[in-house]
Amino acid sequence: MQSTCQLHTSSTLETSVALCVVTKLHIVCLSLGGRRVERNRETFQNGLTFSCRPVRVQEKIHLRVELCDQHWNGALRVGFTSTPPSSCGPLFPPAMAIPDLTTTDRYWASPVPSSLNMPGAELRFWVTPKGVLVYEGPNRVRYLLLKGVDVRSPLWAIIDVYGQTRAVLLLGEAFGCNTRSCPVPPPPPVSYEDSCMCVNKERDLVEDCAVCLSLRASVVLSCGHRCLCQRCAVRVTAEFGICPLCRQSIR
Repeated sequence: MQSTCQLHTSSTLETSVALCVVTKLHIVCLSLGGRRVERNRETFQNGLTFSCRPVRVQEKIHLRVELCDQHWNGALRVGFTSTPPSSCGPLFPPAMAIPDLTTTDRYWASPVPSSLNMPGAELRFWVTPKGVLVYEGPNRVRYLLLKGVDVRSPLWAIIDVYGQTRAVLLLGEAFGCNTRSCPVPPPPPVSYEDSCMCVNKERDLVEDCAVCLSLRASVVLSCGHRCLCQRCAVRVTAEFGICPLCRQSIR
């Protein structure tokens, strides 16, 4: 079991936050003092990271999407936990925040729409005093992702670098950074292969429905996965109510 926690501090601020990851596999890369996290390109999962300290209610976590891989489905997941990440057992963390963490107590997470996670996009998320997880996208529109976060206990931020989202960078003074002591590097150039908006035509032709395996997967579920044809989507939603890939509720 390897525990990695990188922390950037600033002499001009009293507090600072960085991301930390507790993992048995060398598939997550932390850099820039724990402000940047990049997942292995060979997988769509195993990108779970957490804030190294509890975050305050109404404290906005400010991120920038650095890299995307268009050949996966779904994108970034964000949320909070009242369980200190460093206190978890040897099998922690699981592969995904949803449903691996959210089906247990004291974990709250929600997917962010793939369309709002293009390279270079900046986003913020926070929890309100009433326990509502709020997301603000690059268009400055706010979305209420979920309710029921228990704000009575200390909360650590969850950032699951999942699916199309391959790398994110923490921004803002809330993470112990300012323009003098911690300059923000420019976003990396977006190539055809890395862009979330690209279309891999060869893969698109063989994207079959995960249920019938005969018709094209054309329906994008609320979790972000496009894995069902129209006919199977109606049946799966009515009979099971969960995504066949990630098992998140789609009702």
